[in-house]
Amino acid sequence: MCNLRLLELQDIWLVLCITLYVIHIAGAISVASPQRSMTRSVQEDVFFSVRVTCQGVPTLQWTFMSGAVSRSIGSWQPDSSDIGGGGGGGSFSNITADYVDRVETYANGSLGLARLRLADAGFYVLTVTEDSGSSKDSGFVLKVNEVIYEDLQYLSVSALVLFCLAGLLMLSMWLLNRAYKNIKACRRRREQNGNETELQPL
Repeated sequence: MCNLRLLELQDIWLVLCITLYVIHIAGAISVASPQRSMTRSVQEDVFFSVRVTCQGVPTLQWTFMSGAVSRSIGSWQPDSSDIGGGGGGGSFSNITADYVDRVETYANGSLGLARLRLADAGFYVLTVTEDSGSSKDSGFVLKVNEVIYEDLQYLSVSALVLFCLAGLLMLSMWLLNRAYKNIKACRRRREQNGNETELQPL
């Protein structure tokens, strides 16, 4: 009976320790962000602002997902002195060709993406992994709008209307010129017929 109680106490203690460890691991990584959904236009820049806090030096990895497409943007490990800071730090690795010269990394986990394209619209996931193996994902949504050049559209429509009016005016002038020449030719013929009639002998 005593042995059974000791086993129960040991089991309870083991479960309690595991629970505390899981709570500790779950709370060890924190990813804070002021904005999870953003809308930008083509050729603009976007800044995914995050602040990662964890124990030790994390590995930060950004991934892009859209429909069936999933590709790694890159990953880096900031210097321990840079964790929590805003400046750039660490080394970037495994950059996809689409993101070369368009990505800027920050030691606090933030990511800057320049010269947006329509294909950049989708989901961005930051995965923070600690040395212990625990990790946490944080997602962001980016919508990219096509730039609508309203002034250019207005100008092109105006130019088209003016072109059509100019064409109609030129056609009218050409028709009036033809009509004038026909009338003039008819008058000449009448005058010639009248002159011939007057010259005929009686």
